Amino acid sequence: MPRTAVTTDRIAPAVGPFSAATLGTPTAYLSGQIAQDPTTGIVIGQDAAAQARQVMLNLRTVLEAAGKSERDVLRVGLYLTDVADFAAVNEVYEEFFTAPYPARTAIAVAGLPRGALVEADVVVG
Repeated sequence: MPRTAVTTDRIAPAVGPFSAATLGTPTAYLSGQIAQDPTTGIVIGQDAAAQARQVMLNLRTVLEAAGKSERDVLRVGLYLTDVADFAAVNEVYEEFFTAPYPARTAIAVAGLPRGALVEADVVVG
């Protein structure tokens, strides 16, 4: 199956040379989402929990565009600018994912695009 980009006008446009998601096999790889408002592209949310909620909503939108849902997510990459936000982000994470949970990596990073506090990407089966 050739690589196919998944796009939707229900999230902000990419800030670089990447697709919101790519289908190439039965697996889809969704690019990282930050807490961008779907209409303005401005990062919204003053704290990591609020931003994590928008990140998850943006991922849900891309999943839907790819014909998938949170139940299809196999792996999550989670990126935080402050590891102290880990517990607050986990609380939001549990609003979107249920057991059996996807495999996950959480990484503290020096910075994220547009000053975001949280970013996440997923692999979907």
